[in-house]
Amino acid sequence: MVTILNYINGKLVGPNSGNYLENVNPAIGKVFSQLPDSDEKDVQLAVDAAQAAYNDWSAMAVEKRQAILLKIADLIDRDLTELALAESEDQGKPVKLAIAVDIPRASANIRFFATGIQHFASEAHITGNEAVNYTTRTPIGIAGCISPWNLPLYLFTWKIAPALAAGCTVVAKPSELTPLTAYLFSKLCIEAGLPKGVLNIVHGLGPKVGQAIVEHPQIPAISFTGGTVTGKRIAATAAPMFKKLSLELGGKNPNIIFADCNWEQALSTSVLSSFSNQGEICLCGSRIFVERPVYDRFVSEFTNRVKSLTVGDPLDEKVKIGAVNSEAHMNKVLSYIILAQEEGGKIECGGERITVEGRCANGYFIAPTVITGLPYDCRTNQEEIFGPVVTIMPFDTEEEVLQYANSTTYGLSATLWTENLTRTHRVAAQLKSGIVWVNCWLFRDLRTPFGGMKQSGVGREGGWEAMRFFTETKNVCIKL
Repeated sequence: MVTILNYINGKLVGPNSGNYLENVNPAIGKVFSQLPDSDEKDVQLAVDAAQAAYNDWSAMAVEKRQAILLKIADLIDRDLTELALAESEDQGKPVKLAIAVDIPRASANIRFFATGIQHFASEAHITGNEAVNYTTRTPIGIAGCISPWNLPLYLFTWKIAPALAAGCTVVAKPSELTPLTAYLFSKLCIEAGLPKGVLNIVHGLGPKVGQAIVEHPQIPAISFTGGTVTGKRIAATAAPMFKKLSLELGGKNPNIIFADCNWEQALSTSVLSSFSNQGEICLCGSRIFVERPVYDRFVSEFTNRVKSLTVGDPLDEKVKIGAVNSEAHMNKVLSYIILAQEEGGKIECGGERITVEGRCANGYFIAPTVITGLPYDCRTNQEEIFGPVVTIMPFDTEEEVLQYANSTTYGLSATLWTENLTRTHRVAAQLKSGIVWVNCWLFRDLRTPFGGMKQSGVGREGGWEAMRFFTETKNVCIKL
């Protein structure tokens, strides 16, 4: 039994209450660790530590901050296998996926912002021969960073790296469902010599720890990734306090396939974009729209490939789909499959819980599910499921598919498959999504802005957008 601890003021400490929560390995359905059941008192200790560390950290030479962060990134690379195993054990994803994607991206996040801060420039404007205006950007103070359970270390570092690079101190809360890699990360911070209080990690439940962070008067900026419902609650608390908000929320992303696409690329990538990480990525293409001339062929070939995906023990290198993150989430996903059938959908494959032999007999596994025959505006096609479930629908015209694609309350990402360059620009311009991938999926340049429209979020992360979020801008006007 692993006992996870908070990381406050440079030390690993238990919760003030002395109480712990159980943490379940979703692949085996059993408790394997315990984490602090922290509360507002632990958050206050973290804020006090962050406040005490702020002046020295924000005033530290950029090169020194950079060196410490790069040391942390080196340690992540050193411990790649250990961290990947922990991520798999905690989240349910295949170890092979964590080794290839999650952990390398965590170190890449830190390297990107650690080096980027050296190039973070301000502007100056000569106003005729009368004045000089220049702009300064200074750290905003203590940043509150709350990260989700689907890509635990990947998204945890995506939030804290720009904040720390900008000179902020941080009070962070990982998901209570996947706390292990954040705990291991705190040990790496100690080893790397991160000054005490610069980063503080408080584990626990959202209503207790997350809410205490959001409503704390000494935390002027909140960066949150998670569900739209929780995002609304955070906004309701933070907005009247005039806090700076970055909310990366849910998605119900369209994957649009025109008949003139590169067939093999569209087909193979669509399988990947539908079921990677058990479909538990906010960017997964959960609604597939196929131009009618190739619809039947696509459904047939896509379904055959999905049937060949191996579901099972995340430790098995042949496994493509691991366990969904919790029993509650499994039941939610299965309830949507039942709903889809009630709405008239046809299950082309999957649609049920899978029992895996051996150590994973009690794990939370769902067969990758493909559904056809549903209208674009039914609940199954409008609400975020966040699991290994996709729907496929035909379309005849651009106008029709744009109506379908833009019909949800979400607007995070969209994928477009066509060899027609003019159509690419025309359709991409009309998609109400913060990110549009053309003939690819999840191809990321960390310099680009990341975020969604409508109920998929507020603000943008990534590149200079993130650095600006964690800084305050001031204009100084000097009369000549």
